[in-house]
Order: sequence, then structure tokens, then C-alpha cells
Amino acid sequence: MSDRISLRGIKGFGYHGVFEHEAKNGQDFFVDLEITLDLSKASRTDELADTIDYGALTDLVVEEITGERVQLIERLAGRIGDRIKAQHPEIDWIEVTVHKPKAPVSSEVADISVTITR
Repeated sequence: MSDRISLRGIKGFGYHGVFEHEAKNGQDFFVDLEITLDLSKASRTDELADTIDYGALTDLVVEEITGERVQLIERLAGRIGDRIKAQHPEIDWIEVTVHKPKAPVSSEVADISVTITR
């Protein structure tokens, strides 16, 4: 199926990371979603019930970002992807990218991200 829903730059403030200062101070995280599923019914009916509510997706992502702390953004991405897939079995494929632009690394970087696919 080539139908796709894309959401970019979902922002939340979280306390994820390996280091104590990350748990104490927190930082912004950004998430991108790419979802493939059959949207043919929604394209005919024009009904929200025949697609996935984008607002509900963003709320779920922000809930995960602001929720229980994890050390690795790999884990955060996996939790987001698994939770969305469990709530929406009609999804054929989902890609979740978690961006941590202020990751504590010794070199200056514009962004660090992890992408998982389910």
C-alpha cells in the first residue's frame, strides 16, 4: 500500500538520557512519524472514522516524550511505534524518528536521531 500519513516535528519536553543532568534538566525532543495504510475508504467518505486522527497521534507522542524516563532514544522510539501499532492494527508500516538535538556529545552537531520501523 502506498498511502501515507506523515507528521513532522512533534515537540515535547522530556527527561530522557543516560546522564544524571539529563534526568534533572530535561530537554526538547522532536518526533517524526511516517505511516502507511489503506486510505482509500477515507478518500471516498471524507470521514475521520475512516482514517487515523492526527491529533490523537500527536497527543500519544507527546505523552510518551513527557512520560516515563528512558535512557535511550532507541527505547523511546520503540515505545512510540509499538503503542501506535497496537492501537491501530490497520497500519501496514510505521517509521518513528526521535530527534535529540541537544544530545550531550563532545562535538557540535545539528541533530542526533534514531529511526525505528515496525
